[in-house]
Amino acid sequence: MAQWLSELAVGRWFVTDGEPFEIVGIDADSEVVLVQHYDGTLEDFEFDTWVALAARPCAAPEDVSGAFDYDHDDDPQDERSSSSAGRWRDPLDFLDLRDRT
Repeated sequence: MAQWLSELAVGRWFVTDGEPFEIVGIDADSEVVLVQHYDGTLEDFEFDTWVALAARPCAAPEDVSGAFDYDHDDDPQDERSSSSAGRWRDPLDFLDLRDRT
């Protein structure tokens, strides 16, 4: 097996000259690597194209929510939302919520 093929795994992040992207699928029978860019765009590469791409492994971005079009302001439980920014929350406030379900 080629060395580059052993580095491929679903969930690993790679980078070329542009933005990093994540491998979301590998089809060894069809010789295709499916990747998802940070903005959510899906793209597939045949193995020959992947080798020519010369993608290098990299760390995942700190905030991987870009592909999910997630807005922190929409989540009232998110500490980064504008409605709760700078406000301290007591963890004991959430104990009652657990009993209601």
